[in-house]
Amino acid sequence: MPYENLYNTAVELLKKLIATPSLSRDEAGTADLIAEFLANNGVNDIQRLHNNVWARNKHFDPSKPTILLNSHHDTVKPNPGYTRDPFAPDVEDGKLYGLGSNDAGASLVSLLAAFLHYYASTDLVYNLIIAITAEEEVGGKLGVESILPQLGEIDFAIVGEPTGMQMAIAERGLVVLDCVAHGKSGHAARNEGENAIYNAMSDIEWFRTFRFPKESELFGPVKMSVTMISAGSQHNVIPAECKYTVDIRVTDRYSNEQVVEIIRNHVKSDVTPRSTRLRPSYIDPTHPIVRAGTELGLRTFGSPTTSDQSLLPMTSIKIGPGDSARSHSADEYIELKEIEQGIATYIAMLDKLPMNA
Repeated sequence: MPYENLYNTAVELLKKLIATPSLSRDEAGTADLIAEFLANNGVNDIQRLHNNVWARNKHFDPSKPTILLNSHHDTVKPNPGYTRDPFAPDVEDGKLYGLGSNDAGASLVSLLAAFLHYYASTDLVYNLIIAITAEEEVGGKLGVESILPQLGEIDFAIVGEPTGMQMAIAERGLVVLDCVAHGKSGHAARNEGENAIYNAMSDIEWFRTFRFPKESELFGPVKMSVTMISAGSQHNVIPAECKYTVDIRVTDRYSNEQVVEIIRNHVKSDVTPRSTRLRPSYIDPTHPIVRAGTELGLRTFGSPTTSDQSLLPMTSIKIGPGDSARSHSADEYIELKEIEQGIATYIAMLDKLPMNA
């Protein structure tokens, strides 16, 4: 087995992480484990802010370009359908079970193994920063976003998420809109007022039928869905206000701000985005890291799911061991051979840049 020591070390760490609850915003225990793991493997100058842990390669040179290796150590709450103890790292038939094993523990430990492989090298063309971050599952502001100013200039990032070790070269962004249609209150029996529900219906029909002119080659059109609605106080009063919520999945052809501006130009309702932080991402297929993966036989695709990639201002690619369909599922697991493949593939991709002078 190539990189056998790295693989064994990675699997043992993942077992400890599974056994240590790390729900989003409560990840101190696993942050401790990750910092301890780096120290025990000879890594110096380990940094921590909140529950984010990061380190630079031993011979970091500010004059060289820098690659960020990033994954997250927080998890969602256990799915109610679990038949196993979600915090018991049991191995059966080549599968390691446990909450966070697939999303994104396998990516996390595989990236750490790749970082250790290069850590002490004296002839790297690139610098490496490993950052294992918190609050990804809730899009929290004390996660990767909070440490970006301390990382310095990053040329591109590799984000570890379960993709079957295929390359997600684009990711949808997410905008949630709180909308309010206005009318005028009146008595239902006397044909008074202006019904805010009817005004909302006109705008909701626009959301249902509008098609943004530019469509993504990877994702197709921007997708808008009205998902919640609320109006009225009693049966005989014409409502003066109707509130509704719109879920928007933005493609790489628009920025979140552009989408919001287009919407405001077409509807009469007041439109307030909850946030425009979760941005769409895209990396050119000719980028060296994508070419490196292509030469290894990896395919590219557009990811419909949102990750910390949406919070990174630099070019990034999303790739990692595991299957996205297993994420957040009951009896989550990772196949041990997927971790072995993950470590080998990360190193092979970096080798092709090339990493060595």
